Amino acid sequence: MVTAATPTKRTYDELNRAYAYFNAKLFRNALPGCLITMQRKRSAYGYFAGQRFTTRDGDETTDEIALNPAHFKSRSVEEILSTLAHEMVHLWQFRHGKPSKNGYHNKEWAQRMKSIGLMPTSTGAPGGKVTGSKMTHYIIKDGAFNTCCKELIAQGVTLPYVEVHSEGRLRLKAKKGASKTKYSCPQCGTNAWAKPKTRLICGDCVILLVAETQDEDD
Repeated sequence: MVTAATPTKRTYDELNRAYAYFNAKLFRNALPGCLITMQRKRSAYGYFAGQRFTTRDGDETTDEIALNPAHFKSRSVEEILSTLAHEMVHLWQFRHGKPSKNGYHNKEWAQRMKSIGLMPTSTGAPGGKVTGSKMTHYIIKDGAFNTCCKELIAQGVTLPYVEVHSEGRLRLKAKKGASKTKYSCPQCGTNAWAKPKTRLICGDCVILLVAETQDEDD
């Protein structure tokens, strides 16, 4: 009698398969294995943490890539996997480059993102800053990631489980009904509060502040 794969195995088998495929196609197998976790972090699609875990005997350490399942229902498989690739760039920089302190996304990181077909942006759209403290990205049409991801999905890779109720959608709905919204400068992190849809400019960086309801990748 064949035992059906558990939800945990089905989910993590797909993530491991995607990680290995991207590592081979986009990073020439330069990345070590890591621990992929599911973590709910407010205002983030995912994050990377270098050397977050160690074995009990202390002989081995490994890095963490976390994905936020609260947003799986509202995002396509391609978008979720683009967050995985985004965090893999952080892993690459941690192991082979020179990451900045305090989570700042620097030029080296931005260039590596572009090289795999993801355009860094502080706004989630074309025209945003390509470096800064809080960053996300969009998929470059006909770029390396777009081609690679379509191949992977065509091979049957998917993420089979999503939340019954998407926390991302519920939180966004609640924010829309709030009397004030938090705005942050994507360059220096300065915060301000104002009515929804207010256009605020950071006096130091001379750029528009971004509303908190926009989610990003760390």
